[in-house]
Amino acid sequence: MSFELNRQLAAKRDPLPTTAIVDPVTASIIRGAFETVCFEAATHLGRSATSPIINQSNERNGSIIDAHGRLAAVSVGTPHLVFISQLTVRYGLQFKQDYDWGPGDVFLGNDPDYGGGHLPDYNVYAPVYDDKGELVLVQALQAHQGDTGGKDPGGFTLEATDIFTEGLAIPCLKLVHRGEKRRDVIKLLERNNRFPSFAGDLAAMIGAVQHCVKLLQDIVRKWGAERVKAAINYNIDHTEKRFREEVAKWPDGRYEADVFIDHDTLGTKDVKVHVACTITGDKLTVDLTGTDDRPELVGVWNTFANSRGYAMTQLASMIDPTIIKNEGLFHACEIIIPENTIVHPPINKPAALGSFHPACEIIEAICVALSDVVPERCNPQVYKIGMPNAVIGFDKRGQMWMDQGVDARSMDASAVQGIDGWGASCVGLGNLLLSEAEDAESRFPIINISREMTIDSGGAGRWRGLPGSLNVKKVLEPTFAMAWMVSADHPLRGLRGGDDASPYSSRFEVGTPNEYKVGLSARAQLPAGAVIAYQHGGGAGFEPALLRDPEAVKEDVLDEIVSLAAAKEKYGVVLTGSLEDYDLTVDIAATEALRATMRSPRAA
Repeated sequence: MSFELNRQLAAKRDPLPTTAIVDPVTASIIRGAFETVCFEAATHLGRSATSPIINQSNERNGSIIDAHGRLAAVSVGTPHLVFISQLTVRYGLQFKQDYDWGPGDVFLGNDPDYGGGHLPDYNVYAPVYDDKGELVLVQALQAHQGDTGGKDPGGFTLEATDIFTEGLAIPCLKLVHRGEKRRDVIKLLERNNRFPSFAGDLAAMIGAVQHCVKLLQDIVRKWGAERVKAAINYNIDHTEKRFREEVAKWPDGRYEADVFIDHDTLGTKDVKVHVACTITGDKLTVDLTGTDDRPELVGVWNTFANSRGYAMTQLASMIDPTIIKNEGLFHACEIIIPENTIVHPPINKPAALGSFHPACEIIEAICVALSDVVPERCNPQVYKIGMPNAVIGFDKRGQMWMDQGVDARSMDASAVQGIDGWGASCVGLGNLLLSEAEDAESRFPIINISREMTIDSGGAGRWRGLPGSLNVKKVLEPTFAMAWMVSADHPLRGLRGGDDASPYSSRFEVGTPNEYKVGLSARAQLPAGAVIAYQHGGGAGFEPALLRDPEAVKEDVLDEIVSLAAAKEKYGVVLTGSLEDYDLTVDIAATEALRATMRSPRAA
């Protein structure tokens, strides 16, 4: 049923039937109103939620789905959530008679086998009817929850072999019936969550979608349901047309790439994601056939909806950014996600860690494959982290607390043509705000000792990757810690001849006789005062390092991003003067001679 259901949920939907015709200006005005409502939904949640993973990090996204299940509008948010919400809603639409849809209702879904991402990504949504009682829209709001009621806090169970180990799977559940909260259902959800803050988060999600349903009803009344439907049809068609125009500019051909995960959570090595991108005229096909299908793999299963959404996240970043994000993107390309592989698993496979890997490898493989096709917009939308170092404990009342490790860091910000790696985090995290060290320290018994960028950790290239950071944290009370380490053997790939990024690593109980490096995964009891040191990988380089402007290399050395040794060994730049005296200069003749030697076949 799962594979057949996924085919049904992903199938192309017809336009909304309407008697109206709209001009481009009207269609744009209505689209702008939709986007404002989506942003208000996400902002409402961010300001009223009670847990830091939502009210601090912004890991949420609002979207509007039309009555046929098509993505009509989105807010600025976490990129991969933009393209997942509609499949959960489509399941509810497909069975709306079973769930007794009506005005004033609010629903929840998170089931990976029923259109969802991983279990922590709760999608709360509500139908919008016009004054005649016709379903026109669905307001959706998706956000990551701190817990899902599974075996381990947060839902990340390293050895899970089925979805039930990870938590409560919800295909579709009515939270509000005709405007009245179903308190029995809400209390059931609250009871199956370890954190009292969940009650506030769920209430905030319900309140946000109810508020935005009223705003959408006002829009429908102002413009009329027929014109609203016509505007949705126009905008989706326009997005498809513009995406196809972009693809038509790309050279025809078949472009392939392999990207690997170091190992699954039990140590099976070199888990592969393969992609073939085929361009024929204005037609783009992205085919993940050839991706790992070993049934014994553990922890590296990504949901169908996530695989589809992550693929589109990368594709949408490689086209003109003025192209509106809606269902038209999916109409403009074919995404083939083979069954019984790690990107489209059989029913009941665990999926929590799949949103890290292989989700990021899908994105990275598409980027590598198309790097020679769209070099000017070729940047991987990834976070290569295995999973954050989560630390868990109990307060004096016996209440569990968890620092999920989603805090300030520098990582995975790769270079793109003409621009060095920028920011503190990879572009794939979108508007996600990593929590401040002081905020985490005020909530949890921890101290963040340092967040220093690591010299030479950005991939060398004509444009270099941003350095990663060494995050050092001390726990002040006995705690339980979890980690899954990847991207040590297979860090972020360099593009078009640029160097790969630096690898990740993690050490527990640093500075004591018990210090050890986490090679695969860890489930450890840490004593009070224990120190964790997590080295985040940097971004990858773009094009060969010997093409970098020597003056830019000199500035990198002065900024302590690149060492003097790496300037010479990686970039072939000879510097004279002293770093201490800040009087470095490029020896042009010596640099040219060294680079000529390094380029020669004998140097290789």
